[in-house]
Amino acid sequence: MAETILQIAVVLIFLSIVLGVVRLIIGRTVIDRVVAIDMLTVVTISLIALYAHVSGRFVYIDVALVYGLLSFLAVLAIARFLEKGP
Repeated sequence: MAETILQIAVVLIFLSIVLGVVRLIIGRTVIDRVVAIDMLTVVTISLIALYAHVSGRFVYIDVALVYGLLSFLAVLAIARFLEKGP
């Protein structure tokens, strides 16, 4: 039962990655692409957390937290840059 749930989670995560990459490619504006990259980082964090659970090495949770913090700061920096304009 638990293995089935993990397999479903992996399939959904990889489907989210595919859809995020598609949105990144066909995004019309820079903001669309930034949101797609932010979504991909969130999905990657969930993939790291799932791997930490499966492997039993919970040090990867710390990696996911740091990655999430850096991603948040990067999106803030990009938003500030886009707000000021060229």
